Amino acid sequence: MNKVSQEGLLDWAGPILQGALTTLEIAVLAYAIGLLLGLLGASARLSPWAPLRGLATAYSTAVRAVPELLLIILLYYAGSQALTALTNALGLPGQVAINGFVTAVGVLAFVQGAYMTEVLRGAILAIPRGQLEAADAFGFSAWTRFHRIVVPAMLPNALPGMSNLWLILIKDTALISVIGFSELFFTIQQAAASTRAHFLFYAAAGVIYLAMTLSSTALFTRLERRVRRGQPLREEA
Repeated sequence: MNKVSQEGLLDWAGPILQGALTTLEIAVLAYAIGLLLGLLGASARLSPWAPLRGLATAYSTAVRAVPELLLIILLYYAGSQALTALTNALGLPGQVAINGFVTAVGVLAFVQGAYMTEVLRGAILAIPRGQLEAADAFGFSAWTRFHRIVVPAMLPNALPGMSNLWLILIKDTALISVIGFSELFFTIQQAAASTRAHFLFYAAAGVIYLAMTLSSTALFTRLERRVRRGQPLREEA
């Protein structure tokens, strides 16, 4: 590494660190909201009410079929135009601009919710029917059955899929760079363009993303071991 590259890396260290923190903030918020949407979606998919099942199925199918990049651009540009037209129609002058951070969290959470719906639905269907029937026989309320029976029995089957969705989400935050929001990848692009040390900064981005994913994988592995306590060990093929 030459002196110019070293100086450039030091100059951009602060903004890159801030970009990495912003990436984590987007990912955590989007994942939390996506998990909530997934729970609602899975409940709707398993509902005995056909219209609710159809609505949840349409949501998970349509969102998973559309690229996240297209949804980001639609919300950021078309969404701003739609809100501006609505406010003008209500007699409120001026333009409405959707914040990049809100766009990032909103779109990624919306997409996460669709995938999480299917992950949680499969995990719930894997619960032995006898456990749910026993809860009903003891007169458990819907909430008690959910947090005392469904969640503990669902988590061991859901965590591998939830882990994969989190890792995908971390990488998908880079898509936000197309709207010029200063998350990690956009900051790296600016640093590489200003210093012309493209390999150095893009390699640094790869190392940072790798550190995020490896630490996340270790965390989910520990969590999966915890929720599988008392279950027979499975030999990997």
